[in-house]
Amino acid sequence: MNVMIIGCGNLLRSDDGAGPMLIRKLWEHGVPPGVRLADGGTAGMDVAFQIGDAEELILVDACKSGDEPGTIFEIPGEEVETPPLKDVNLHDFRWDHAIALGRWLLKSRFPKKVTVFLIEAENISYGFGLSRTVDNALDRLADELLQRLGGKKSEA
Repeated sequence: MNVMIIGCGNLLRSDDGAGPMLIRKLWEHGVPPGVRLADGGTAGMDVAFQIGDAEELILVDACKSGDEPGTIFEIPGEEVETPPLKDVNLHDFRWDHAIALGRWLLKSRFPKKVTVFLIEAENISYGFGLSRTVDNALDRLADELLQRLGGKKSEA
């Protein structure tokens, strides 16, 4: 198994930090051999270079779709991949651009499977820490990912 899980988001915007906080939860619980974890933060270009030679890529981020806070969406990467736009600068370069750049850059080494998990945020105002609703959703997602990847279930 060669899986890369990257959590994206801004830790200083409450629930927008869901991706990096999931990485911390998985790190604390321990992941099976062959699973790598990375905090992608808010730098999409960093995400592109973290992909490496993974066979499977899992990206996790918060979203604001208007759905119930704590809802977890699972989306194939191809459905949200955005080719880098002309004149995009590093501040505008997001993880959806990173998928397209990674596919172009890595060619046959690009992961065969890309999955994006988005967690509906309750609060994305400035501040550190997740809402209880999003924190509970991350516990559920951590358990689901550990189960899928053959690791031990968390004891949250």
